[in-house]
Amino acid sequence: MKAAVYYNNNDVRVEEVPRPVIGRGELLLKVISSGICGSDVMEWYRIKKAPIVLGHEVAGVVEQVGEGVERFKTGDRVTVAHHVPCNTCRYCLMGEHSVCDTLRSTNFDPGGFAQYVRVPSINVDRGTFLLPDSVSLEEATFAEPLGCVFRGLTRAGMSAGKSVLVIGAGMSGLLHIRLARALGATEVMATDISEFKKEAARASGADLVIDATEDVPALVKKFTGGRGADIVVLCAPVDSAIDQAFASVDRAGTILLFAPKEPGATYPVDLFELWKNNITLVNSYASPPADTLAALELIEFKRVEVADLVTDRLPLERALDAFKLVCSGGRSLKVVLEP
Repeated sequence: MKAAVYYNNNDVRVEEVPRPVIGRGELLLKVISSGICGSDVMEWYRIKKAPIVLGHEVAGVVEQVGEGVERFKTGDRVTVAHHVPCNTCRYCLMGEHSVCDTLRSTNFDPGGFAQYVRVPSINVDRGTFLLPDSVSLEEATFAEPLGCVFRGLTRAGMSAGKSVLVIGAGMSGLLHIRLARALGATEVMATDISEFKKEAARASGADLVIDATEDVPALVKKFTGGRGADIVVLCAPVDSAIDQAFASVDRAGTILLFAPKEPGATYPVDLFELWKNNITLVNSYASPPADTLAALELIEFKRVEVADLVTDRLPLERALDAFKLVCSGGRSLKVVLEP
């Protein structure tokens, strides 16, 4: 079979690789749609494991069912989580599934940018989800990224009536805008430097869209009657954006560190200001099964529209072109490969 093998952001090769052979309790998934995540082009994050077949936002059709599998059958439409927790360790029992050692070591074989993937038994057990008839395979590729966003906003204390500022209107930023609106935010604000992404933020439901080169904190406080935002979501991990986040959050507010800086990178934090103003810093990683299920329901019932976010669909043979589209930051939002 064919797979897109990642060497670096400018070197993604379509190669012949062995088609996976499944065992007891496993599934063989025929990949129909596979989204490229922003983390797939974080070269500092990916290159240390290269060459590798990436791709974790997948949806497809069950091609083959292993012995002992009872919940799924050939032909089922599913989306599959690549990371799944053990559900029994101290972290899982505390509800902190995303720091579970099992979650951080599980994956499917070889990766979603391939014609077929082997779904290990643990992923079949707790990370494979049947799709409702109303959810397309393309829409289902958003279950994982929207699940990450759902977990992040939940950890940040999102509730109806709060104001939300999203710094950075890339794909994760747009999903935060849409989810915040769906969860009852009274004021949703967003920033970016790209005119295209600013317009996408408006189309996604942002009440106020600010060019990131402007005085963001002043404009946020003017819009909120001098208060600032209850929740600030940082989707742009650069110091200027972090500065804006700290200056834009209201007293007793929360800053969600959604996008990571490179390992070893630091930022000077005024601990006195955090203490004085009771600012809470939270972060979020991954989409454990419960969050993926919540995202799938949000998509199913159209609480969060995702279909219009797909701007580019390319065959697997054009994987390098697809990666370049994501890296360019141009007029692309979600890029999907169709193996």
